[in-house]
Amino acid sequence: MKPKIFVTRKLPKPAMDRLAEVFEVMVNLEDRVLTKSEIIEGVKWCDVLLCLLTDTIDAEIIDSNPDLKGISNYAVGYNNIDVDAATKRGLPVCNTPGVLTETTADMTWALMFAIARRIVETDKYNRAGKFRGWGPMFFLGNDISGKTLGIVGVGRIGTAVAKRAIGFNMKILYSDNHKHKELEFNLNAEKVGIETLLRESDFVTIHVPLMPSTTHLISEKELKLMKKIAYLINTSRGPVVDEHALLLALQEKWIAGAALDVYEFEPEMVEGLSGCENAVLTPHTASATVETRTKMGLIAAENAIAIIENRRPPEIINPDVLEVK
Repeated sequence: MKPKIFVTRKLPKPAMDRLAEVFEVMVNLEDRVLTKSEIIEGVKWCDVLLCLLTDTIDAEIIDSNPDLKGISNYAVGYNNIDVDAATKRGLPVCNTPGVLTETTADMTWALMFAIARRIVETDKYNRAGKFRGWGPMFFLGNDISGKTLGIVGVGRIGTAVAKRAIGFNMKILYSDNHKHKELEFNLNAEKVGIETLLRESDFVTIHVPLMPSTTHLISEKELKLMKKIAYLINTSRGPVVDEHALLLALQEKWIAGAALDVYEFEPEMVEGLSGCENAVLTPHTASATVETRTKMGLIAAENAIAIIENRRPPEIINPDVLEVK
């Protein structure tokens, strides 16, 4: 008899096929986030849980099945899981790091161009049949080449974003807990405090993990430090930016604009944000390419298979549980 896995949302076909080779699979086929009670029902049935960042996996869910063997998260982030509760139970928790670095860096640049060159505004204008001919002051945006790029957090994704700036002759400032000699040597990047970065950058892009110290890292004080001609881009986690403060900044033109792929109260946005013409708002699609989402699924599947085969998963968040065993 095959072990059982509960998948909270259908994954790309190669990943589902790989899971079916090893597991009896129960999967949510509806295109929606399951309720807590629905997740508990699935967890009670399975040996391994494969969940998404949109699923809140708390201690109650984890404890609903005393025979649960582990959790595989289809995401790089894992703030949706009570890792401490899982660790106390001796359950490995896994994620899918590294695989979406290049894709997310590409999306960051796409958003940068979209907001600076007013792509969404002009597309909407043209589709509405309003275009009557070229004019010298028509939908003026701002150049990216030769400007100053401020990167908050230079882990994998922040570093990939910085490398793409080479072709645009940008000055690179970065704010991070650690000094990155490679970036400084290869890209002439300069490590500065976050306040200096905000004051001097024309584009500020955020690439920090979500934790207590980074929640509302960008709020009213920080937004008021930015240039009035500057743009904010966020493809990290929504709560890193105080969305109410950002709304005010956009409405009162403290900054030129913002491009967001993540939101503080996701999937909701603060009321009024969708009406800001100086904002580009994408629905958490930074990793949404066929290649990347498939790779994520296969990593999540291999993590789940390793859990059920009592092997060390390729990407484990809490390896201490293996040492205890």
